[in-house]
Amino acid sequence: MLQTAEPDQETTQVRHQAAREVYQRIAANIARIMQGQASSTRKLLAAFASGGHVLLEDFPGTGKTTLAKALARSVAASFKRIQFTPDLLPSDILGVSIFSQRDQQFHFHEGPIFANILLADEINRASPRTQSALLEAMGEAQVSVDGERRDLQGLFFVIATQNPVEFRGTYPLPEAQMDRFAMQFALGYVQSGEEVAILTAQEHNHPLDELKPCASLAEVLGLKAAVRGVRISDELKRYAVDLVGATRGAPGVQLGASPRASIALMKAAQALALFEGLDFVMPEQIQELAVPVIAHRLVMEPQARFSGHTARGVVEEVVKKIRVPA
Repeated sequence: MLQTAEPDQETTQVRHQAAREVYQRIAANIARIMQGQASSTRKLLAAFASGGHVLLEDFPGTGKTTLAKALARSVAASFKRIQFTPDLLPSDILGVSIFSQRDQQFHFHEGPIFANILLADEINRASPRTQSALLEAMGEAQVSVDGERRDLQGLFFVIATQNPVEFRGTYPLPEAQMDRFAMQFALGYVQSGEEVAILTAQEHNHPLDELKPCASLAEVLGLKAAVRGVRISDELKRYAVDLVGATRGAPGVQLGASPRASIALMKAAQALALFEGLDFVMPEQIQELAVPVIAHRLVMEPQARFSGHTARGVVEEVVKKIRVPA
C-alpha cells in the first residue's frame, strides 16, 4: 500500500506544480497590461481557477474592461463581449431560433453566452429581465431556450463590470444575481508612478493589441482540476461556515449570506493555496477572501445604510470576532 500511495502523492505534486506554472504565466501576462493591480489579478484568477464568476464594480476608467480583456487574451479560448444597454433583450444573450425557408425548420443560432470567457460590460445598464438571463447559465452552466436545455462549455467564466449604482441609467442587480457571483471587488486608482507607466505604455498603441495567449484551454482545465485537489480540513470548513453564518444575525443586516457563499469561499481559498505553493488551505486564505466573497451578498437594512454601516464593515467585523482554528 505504501508503494501505491507514494506515486499518487508524487503525481499530485507534479500536477499542482504544473498548475502553479500556468497561473504564474497568466498572472505575468496580465501584469504586462495592468499596472499596480497584482491584488486584483490574484483575486480574479482565484475565481477563474475555482469555477466562480466575478463582478467588478468601480468608477469608469479604472481598467475593469481592460482587466477582463487581458485575461481573455491570455488564454487560448473563445471570448465574447456583451455591451449591456437598456434595450438589450435576453435573446441577444442566449440566442434565438430562426425559421429557415429552405428546409422549413427552425435553427438555433447561439448567442454570445456560448463562449469560454464572457465579458458582461456595464451589466447594470440593462433591465432586470435581461440581467436575469444570466442566472441559469452562471448557476448551472446551462441555458434553456425554446424549452430545450443546452449545456455550456467545460470552461465558462463570466466577468461582469458595473458602475456604482448611484450613476445615471443604472439598474441595481437583484439579490439572486449578486449571489451568483463568487466575488465582487474594485480595482481602485493606481499610484501616480504606475499611472505614468500606463501613459508611457499607451503612448503609441494599446498593449492589449500585442498580448498573446500564454495558456491553452487544456492547461486551464488542468488548473481547475488541480484546485479541486487541494485539501481543506473539516476545521477550516467549519471556520468558513461560521464566518458566513455570522452575517445572518449581524446587526443591521437584513439578508445574510447563503450557503453558496460558503462554497465559493472554500473553493477560492483552495485556489489561493495552490497559487502559494501549498497542498492544503490555511486560515489566511479564507480571511483574505472573506470580504470579496461574502460582502456583496449581504442586504443591509435601510436604517443601517443611512447610519453609514456597510456590508464590507460587517464582514470585517465578523472576521475579527470568529475564532480562528488552531
